Amino acid sequence: MEPNTFLGLEMGFIMILPVLGGALVASGLLVWWERRLLGFWQDRLGPNRLGPFGILQIVADVIKLFTKHDWVPPFADRVVFTLAPAAIAAGMLMGFVVVPFGPGLAVIDLNIGVLFFLAMTAVTVYGVLLGGLASNNKYSLLGGLRTGAQMVTYEVFMGLSIMGVVLLSGSFSLSEIVEAQEGMWFVVPQALGFVVFFIAGLAETHRLPFDLPEAEHELAAGFHTEYSSMKFGLIMVGEYIGVILSSAMIVTLFFGGWLGPDFLPPIVWFTLKTAFFVCSFILLRAAIPRPRYDQLMSLGWKVLLPITLVNLLATGAIALLQRGA
Repeated sequence: MEPNTFLGLEMGFIMILPVLGGALVASGLLVWWERRLLGFWQDRLGPNRLGPFGILQIVADVIKLFTKHDWVPPFADRVVFTLAPAAIAAGMLMGFVVVPFGPGLAVIDLNIGVLFFLAMTAVTVYGVLLGGLASNNKYSLLGGLRTGAQMVTYEVFMGLSIMGVVLLSGSFSLSEIVEAQEGMWFVVPQALGFVVFFIAGLAETHRLPFDLPEAEHELAAGFHTEYSSMKFGLIMVGEYIGVILSSAMIVTLFFGGWLGPDFLPPIVWFTLKTAFFVCSFILLRAAIPRPRYDQLMSLGWKVLLPITLVNLLATGAIALLQRGA
């Protein structure tokens, strides 16, 4: 094995704890940040008045999660019911393995990083479906089925929206995709791909307005109706990790990743760009009402699918013309 390979493996091992630990800590802070921003945007002062900067609200939530009775319904499949929340959080955490936070700052630089990201987000579907099924509750089952249909549907458009970026960069490696944007961010030639990917990211993380699998007015709490205590907390952590992961991938694929003026380190640029899109996810929750479920599915198959196909065909044609020239 070459010395460079050993150096790459050593750097990967060094990055594991900061990346995974940072994702978990950031997801916890995001709960506080989301409530604080929603309090400002919706003119609700409560989340910002409980302690300095509203921080005691999160302390109260953590105490509540740790002290609530960890109840497993007697009619549930205990083993699957217990493992499902871990599958949701683990799938989202594994997605961070290939995210490049700066030059050489990634757990592993896979030459199929894009495909690995799509595969890990697909794993979370199993956790949701199994959680809804194992609960043996009709509301949970319907929520799980909704989530499965929604996530599988929007994974199609998420994958297709990325293919234009892959064509322009000529690589599935996320670090090479970032380096290919030195002259121009891909959001300019791939504006349609960015819009589709952003919408698909909302649907994949089932955030408002696409939180129909958890629609309280229809399904109680959806697939996690029967969950409580730390199992419920793990599901919520997985959701917030998904928000951060989707934002990080938007930055990596369309907004130049760590690239930026030299007066700030690359990792700072990456963090600032990601934080901007995280706040965008939160703002949508404050501003947009949820559609009906049939409208959500129609948007995907009747609107987003044609857009992604047109974008992919146009990008492929331009790439062929440029190579021919």
